[in-house]
Order: sequence, then structure tokens, then C-alpha cells
Amino acid sequence: MVGRFAVHRNGNSKCAEFNDSGVVAMVESCMPSDTSAIGQGQAVAVAFRGGATLEGSVIFENLELLMPAGRWTSLLGHSGVGKTTILRLIAGLDAAVEFKGDIVASDGKPIGPRVAYMAQSDLLFPWASIRNNILAGARLRGEAHDTLRFDALLERTGLTGHADKRPHQLSGGQRQRAALARTLMENRPIILLDEPFASLDARTKAQMQDLASELLNGRTVLQVTHDPAEAARLGHRIYVMRRSGLHSEPVSDSIPPRQVDDPECLRVQGQLHRFLLEAG
Repeated sequence: MVGRFAVHRNGNSKCAEFNDSGVVAMVESCMPSDTSAIGQGQAVAVAFRGGATLEGSVIFENLELLMPAGRWTSLLGHSGVGKTTILRLIAGLDAAVEFKGDIVASDGKPIGPRVAYMAQSDLLFPWASIRNNILAGARLRGEAHDTLRFDALLERTGLTGHADKRPHQLSGGQRQRAALARTLMENRPIILLDEPFASLDARTKAQMQDLASELLNGRTVLQVTHDPAEAARLGHRIYVMRRSGLHSEPVSDSIPPRQVDDPECLRVQGQLHRFLLEAG
């Protein structure tokens, strides 16, 4: 397994690149910035405007995506339209594209140091305990961790009795809860989710949706998903992405997470399915 874990150290956004043997190196400057005056707890809105090309081919263009402060934004679309590219660009990671546009926070401060990223794969270090996986960010930065926060997250994610286990000793749902706890341990106000629940069974997925919605309440969230039902349950705002731009789908005024059999939730789910089929 090879992967990357975003960390912020000495005023710079970096990625720790790792494989099965351990951390290999700190690589790719993500978004250099002065973090000294940045508070991590204040929710901010994020605006993404622009287009991206890869070796001269258009990935997307004239795209405008607005993430309201403290709200959950869901982004759907067919494979290959650039959804993950948007997440990586917002995080300040190498997206292997040429981007022309602007990505700005409502307070005008740098975005990169305030982002936590949760991928579809849990990206847990297989050689490390669940405790050390959750505390990976602080350890890589050489910082002391917040013990009270760590203990509270373990309890809320149901992992108190599993802290000293290795990832291979956990179920898929437990591993995703550990990945969510690691994301929350970073205590960032902007959360980027790249299909983190896609591989889970229906029951575990619903439980993780409920848990994530509760624990990420008040943060500015952008979630990429291929699941209209998930978007309808969780989103305060829902976009469907095409190469030509974004379609904004009106959502219910009810508070997420919505019940799976809620009539309005089912209506939005049906509308999204219909639009995806027509857009294909």
C-alpha cells in the first residue's frame, strides 16, 4: 500500500508519503502559508471558481462551487469529471492538472492549513496501532496531542477497547471510524471527504453517515459521493458535476442526517438519480 497523509508543520502544508515499511519522506509543498494567526475552530465559507486541463484536455471549465460556512455540501457526478481533482486543489495537494481560477475562504486567510482530508480508503498505517494512527498528525509534526480530545473521540467512535490493536484486527466499519477519528483529531474547520463510506455495507454506511454528520456539525464540509441517497441524507447543499458546469439541486429544509424513508429525502434522491441518468 502507498498513500499520503496531509500534515502542517513550520507554517507549510506538506504530505507524508508512506508505504508498508513506514513513512518514506515529507513531500510536495501543498500551500505555504503563515499559520500563526489562523484559528482552527471558526467555520468559514469556501468559494471555488475556475477550470482545469490535463495535457491540454479540458477536465472541467467555468465551474463555480460555493461551500457555505458550517454546512455540508455534497458533490455528485460521473467518474472522470474531476470531483477528486477539486478536493485536491482545495487541499493544496498536487492534482496533476493545470488549474486556472481562484479558491478563496470568506475570511481571506489561507485554506490549506485549515483542511482535513478523508479518503475512500482509510489509509491507516498497517504497522501502527489505532492509537498511533489517530495521533499521526501530531506525531509527524512533533507536537503533544490533546489527551482529553483523543479519549473523547475514541469513546464517541466506539473504539475505546481497540486503541492498541492494528488495523487488520478491525472490521471495515471500525477502520472507517478510526479514519474519521484521525480526521477529527486534526480539529480543522474545513473537511474534505472523498467517498469515505463507499465500500461499507448498507447498515454500516448509514451508521457512519449518522456519526459523521453529528461529529462534523458546524464545520464546512465538502463530500464527493456517487450515491444520491447519501447526498440526499447529508447535504445542506447538493451539486451534480458535469464537464460543462454544476447543477444545484434544491434540498429539504430539514436538518441532516435525514431519515432514509423521509418523503422529501426520497424525492431529492429520485431527482438526483434522474438528473444523473439524463446527464450521462
